Amino acid sequence: MTAAPTVFAGTAVDVDPQQYRRDGFSFPHRVMPAEHADHLRVELEHLVDAHAGATSVVPFVDYARSNLHVVSTAVAQMARHPSILDAVEAIIGPDISLWGAELIAKEPNTDKVLTMHQDLTYWGLDGSDGLVTAWLAVSDVTIANGAMSFVPGSHHHGQLAHHDTFGDDNLLSRGQEIAVDVRPEDTVPVELERGEISLHHGLMFHGSGPNTTAQRRIGLVLRYLAPSVVQRDGNVDYVMACRGVNRSTKLLTIAPPAQDFSAAAVDLHAEITAAQSSTLGAGATEELGYSRTK
Repeated sequence: MTAAPTVFAGTAVDVDPQQYRRDGFSFPHRVMPAEHADHLRVELEHLVDAHAGATSVVPFVDYARSNLHVVSTAVAQMARHPSILDAVEAIIGPDISLWGAELIAKEPNTDKVLTMHQDLTYWGLDGSDGLVTAWLAVSDVTIANGAMSFVPGSHHHGQLAHHDTFGDDNLLSRGQEIAVDVRPEDTVPVELERGEISLHHGLMFHGSGPNTTAQRRIGLVLRYLAPSVVQRDGNVDYVMACRGVNRSTKLLTIAPPAQDFSAAAVDLHAEITAAQSSTLGAGATEELGYSRTK
């Protein structure tokens, strides 16, 4: 039987929507005390230890990097953390659904990077202003251990062309990279203390460098949608309602998992992955996946 996930207390969050709309991001915002983030880290690392072995239907990294909330009670609960939702509500309004959740860990002294990209490139979602990513620092995040960098105002350029690298050092599923030269001096490093979040727009230019330290860097990435966001390709897609009501007629509502990696949760994860694959993999010359980046 899966143990009940820890209930985390929230803190007041003050987000300036005008600044977010101008810059395409907002940070740092403390949503929990550092010690609560430490407890969350223990839960997430226990989840990895318990389910990263040969018993997994697919490699654990493919669960961790795509819809982890479908199979993890702790992640599904964290997606409904009141302080995180308060911050998100300031940007997209009171009806909030979770489209995706990722656990991104950069191991010590690794060359793994995320090339400069826009999140919405391959998601097939229309209505970019109704989507916001909350990036929760589960460990302290610094430039040295691979913090993200944002390009202020870049979301105003709209969706730009990308090319796929499929690089072994790239943590993205296609190694996608925006087809624009970005100067380092035009970027803002997103350094966070554990228990803080950053918020960013789906069209924000962003990427991150390697972890040159002796400690693992961990982030929990939560993708939220307003009801105005739809799958423009007409494909079925899924969300978990977090606050208010999912009034979308295009996105199906799923329930949080009752326990970690139950048979029903694993089957639902496979169903969602299959439904999203045709959109996420459109035009790719190689098979998608994160296993090469373990």
